[in-house]
Amino acid sequence: MNLLQEILSRQNGAIVQQLAGQFGLDGQQAQAAIGQLVPALARGIRNNASSGNGLQSLMGALQNGNHSRYVEQPTSLSDAATTQEGNGILGHIFGSKEVSREVANRASQQTGVGSMILKQMLPVLATAVMGAMSKQSSSASSNSVGGLLQGLLSAATGSQQSASAGSGALGMLNNFLDADNDGSALDDIMGMLAKRAG
Repeated sequence: MNLLQEILSRQNGAIVQQLAGQFGLDGQQAQAAIGQLVPALARGIRNNASSGNGLQSLMGALQNGNHSRYVEQPTSLSDAATTQEGNGILGHIFGSKEVSREVANRASQQTGVGSMILKQMLPVLATAVMGAMSKQSSSASSNSVGGLLQGLLSAATGSQQSASAGSGALGMLNNFLDADNDGSALDDIMGMLAKRAG
């Protein structure tokens, strides 16, 4: 199960229902929006984790951020503090508001949902994404980066395959974060913005 599937299926679609009600969408619109935004968030996390000490920072955030509450209690996604925390997550993942706006605009073109709604949804969804990753990591056998990755990745891939903190583990993390694997334009956006930042 990858990150997108985890968000869509968690508690029989409770996150989808919560976001639909929160942003005035029907279930199909909410699912379509999530289907476009989560891959972009996953790509941002993946890019961030593969640079510098990004992987260590990610694992630290998953250990200490108490993000799991966002998927255990989806109604918490409507709290004002959730949006504030989500904006902080977006700043870390994407690096600028420009990237968030571009992601929302592209997702709007794909779904027909207004870009303003999607811009408001992005930070909330970012907290849910971190919550889903935190839940996966909670089954880790130790507090080490390697242990967290093993729990995260074995749950995501549905296997008991062991993971280390090295490049093999990062490769498996990539698989979990590959929320679409369909060549979406959102992947192209992230690649383009990464080049621009370089």
